[in-house]
Amino acid sequence: MGGTIQESPIFIKTYDFTKWLLEHTIRFPKSQRFVMGKRIEETALDFYDCLLLAVKIEKGRKETLQRASFELERLKHYVRLSKDLGIFSLRQYEYSSTAVVEIGRLLGGWLKKV
Repeated sequence: MGGTIQESPIFIKTYDFTKWLLEHTIRFPKSQRFVMGKRIEETALDFYDCLLLAVKIEKGRKETLQRASFELERLKHYVRLSKDLGIFSLRQYEYSSTAVVEIGRLLGGWLKKV
């Protein structure tokens, strides 16, 4: 992966999406803030951690990226569940889905290179 982390499209998109998620989960109703909010936050941050680790290591990079793929899949399902529970609006869900698909595409490209 060339360039710096700050210049890499997957890191830019993941950072922006994680920031957006954190700004929105804090506004979840109290009854869901510590259930769905916490799950979404932890999963998004775990995904980001996997990406950061994959840049730093050579051995185990593919496994780390596969773990990132799993975390992104979890995140996709949690966001959908939040929409179905009425915590995320349709517009917020659409934004999230688009971001996850875009990030997933970038992750898939990175995995193919490894």
